[in-house]
Amino acid sequence: MGPLIKLILLNVVTYLILKFVVPNIPGSAPLPMSLVFLYMLLTTSGFLILATVSAESKEEFWGPIQRFLTGENIGGLQALRYLVLILFPLLVGWQTFNSTAVSDAPPGENRTIHPAPPGEYAGLSNPVPKTPETIQQGKGFYAAFCSPCHGGNFDGKGSAARGFNPPPANFADPTTIAMLQESYLFWRIKKGGVGLPIEGMPWKSAMPRWELELPDEWIWKIIMGEYDGAHQSPRTWE
Repeated sequence: MGPLIKLILLNVVTYLILKFVVPNIPGSAPLPMSLVFLYMLLTTSGFLILATVSAESKEEFWGPIQRFLTGENIGGLQALRYLVLILFPLLVGWQTFNSTAVSDAPPGENRTIHPAPPGEYAGLSNPVPKTPETIQQGKGFYAAFCSPCHGGNFDGKGSAARGFNPPPANFADPTTIAMLQESYLFWRIKKGGVGLPIEGMPWKSAMPRWELELPDEWIWKIIMGEYDGAHQSPRTWE
């Protein structure tokens, strides 16, 4: 079996594992295609490094490709070569046109920035007494679990914030948590990005599913710490 066939089979196996095996692992979730393609790219890069580690392995891998492209000693594959050389530029041009052409088609669904939480979360009230001690505990939990993304100043500028698009929420902005009830924050922290309904466009949030790590009492304390640290108050209907 040639190296090129091995590379193709390796990518097929990688895709099948990421697409069908990983999502069925307890506590896991379906991976976005962008992440699947990233892992396949890393797999391909690693294979290419291994395949070019010596002159012999480099020739074994690149030799057939080079001979196919140049038409040198390929015999009956000449017609296939011409077909590839004609179709490849056409496919690239078609894909480029489709990705840049303006479309008048409506979006598949309207995006809601703050979709309604499930019924069991609507109207929940914070069961933890609001005292200086519990607020300080909440800030401590926030510093440990939330500040790497949302920042020590509650401004969405944590050390890991640059790695996310859209960026983590800026709690100091009066248009974020000040517009929301505590029950909404409890739902979002507990369920994370994977818990967003379709109108919230799943995977547009990298928020972890903290119910797997934090007890409910800690989450409620974190919410109190967030509001106090950001100098905001939760929205109420009174």
